[in-house]
Amino acid sequence: MPGWAVERVTASPAALHDRATPVPGRRLVRLCRATGPALVIGSAQPRAHVDEARARTGAVAVVRRHSGGGAVLVDPDGPVWVDVSIPASDPLWHDDVGLAFGWLGDVWVRALSEIGVAGARAHEGAPQSSPWSSRVCFAGLGPGEVTLLDRKVVGISQRRTRDGALFQCAALLSWDPGPLVDLLALSEAEREAARADLDRVAAGLHLDGDELVDTFVSSLPRLGRSHS
Repeated sequence: MPGWAVERVTASPAALHDRATPVPGRRLVRLCRATGPALVIGSAQPRAHVDEARARTGAVAVVRRHSGGGAVLVDPDGPVWVDVSIPASDPLWHDDVGLAFGWLGDVWVRALSEIGVAGARAHEGAPQSSPWSSRVCFAGLGPGEVTLLDRKVVGISQRRTRDGALFQCAALLSWDPGPLVDLLALSEAEREAARADLDRVAAGLHLDGDELVDTFVSSLPRLGRSHS
């Protein structure tokens, strides 16, 4: 299997998600940087979860991605956004959708260890949900997603076609759930509860984003499922 092609793309969140599809026949890493803020909702997430008036007032675009999960708030300063595509013929491919994330979570753990973040773990086993996980990506925990001290720091969603799989990764540099919660269609009481609950489920890595993505790329497996 050939090595990884790496693209660095700066564009609007909508344009970045328009390009988010598995690439036939090759491994590709796309390092994405958003030019403006957007609330990115999952492929099956109801649009009714969004407070459209608040999004318009805050000049925050609402974008639907092609992979699953809850909402993520992106802007030019973060989170670190990496799309990873593998073809269906790749040794990294796994027919089991739940197991397909495992190798990628291990890469994130390895990259974090390389830059001095000890104790990160990739989740194995069944997804873990919470009262907010259908609305907010970082409120739940799925296979391959990464935690540090029991708080989620890397979220991963997946889009599969007959050509291959695309994994969309978001690594938190900082975590303040308030701005995201303010864009959800909630009552004020629900919004207050969500801020308190979500403050405890995730954490920022407080790393240099460029260093993190460079280390991630260098940590990718060259062959099969090993990191050699």
